[in-house]
Amino acid sequence: MPVKIPNNLPATEILNNENIFVMTDERAANQDIRPLKIAILNLMPNKVETETQLLRLLGNTPLQIEMSFLHASTHDSKNTSGEHLESFYTTFDEVKHQKFDGLIITGAPIAQIPFEDVDYWQELCSIMEWSRTNVFSTLHLCWGAQAGLYYHYGINRQPLDKKMFGVFPHYKNESNTKLMRGFDDLFWVPHSRYNIIPREEVLKCNDLMILSESEESGVYLIATDDYHHIFITGHSEYDTYSLHNEYIRDVNKGSEIEIPCNYYPDDNPNNKPLAKWRSHANLLFSNWLNYCVYQETPFSLVSIGDNSDFCI
Repeated sequence: MPVKIPNNLPATEILNNENIFVMTDERAANQDIRPLKIAILNLMPNKVETETQLLRLLGNTPLQIEMSFLHASTHDSKNTSGEHLESFYTTFDEVKHQKFDGLIITGAPIAQIPFEDVDYWQELCSIMEWSRTNVFSTLHLCWGAQAGLYYHYGINRQPLDKKMFGVFPHYKNESNTKLMRGFDDLFWVPHSRYNIIPREEVLKCNDLMILSESEESGVYLIATDDYHHIFITGHSEYDTYSLHNEYIRDVNKGSEIEIPCNYYPDDNPNNKPLAKWRSHANLLFSNWLNYCVYQETPFSLVSIGDNSDFCI
């Protein structure tokens, strides 16, 4: 089954050209099935790009998914048109009475700003608190993972001397977890961040498991023992050229930036980058949807209740 998305969403044509099966609202209305209700809180500036990246992964499963896109109402988006937000997005106030099978909180390019100084921090805190009782399983991505660990567990990130930038090898800490079924012993993940989650602080919390990490890029995949909250410090959803575009952007701005590690053949930015994380990314998202959401979520969404215990 495909992802159910609004009729005129820009990602539709791109995904159809890639043979990713998506379904418009009109066609989905003719199917007698309860789709998974998934919300995406999109905090990235280029919302269309992020929509496409995430829908590409969510659409590569046999499950029908009904999408809701959320944006922060307390933030003025300068890189996405008001028309696009008006057509395809809603706000937390408009959905807070609803319940969802899954929620994805994206990253945001504000890694060097203290959480409390982010203009939509209080709104995000309200959403994360709401997710405890109204969402069955939440994926927190990159900055979203840092914010989630800080809010729910008081685990604060630590600044790095330089940007963690590139594609890094990762290993499984646990071999028999449903989120990592089918993973290779070694797999690759893109990272682009200025902070790291301190491993020792995660280990202090009995509710959290470190499922995967990297000798170079640190802790990667963290989950509660019931998988109701999952924290991913990297960018598995990135396209082939996402790191390239960030690199060129920073070079053109005159920023001090190194060539992304393990990305360009021969470390030459003139060479076409090779994506070596796509199969892992597809497996990660399909495992989340199937084993952590579909197989566990109640048939009636009203049954979703307070499903997380926190160690603070």
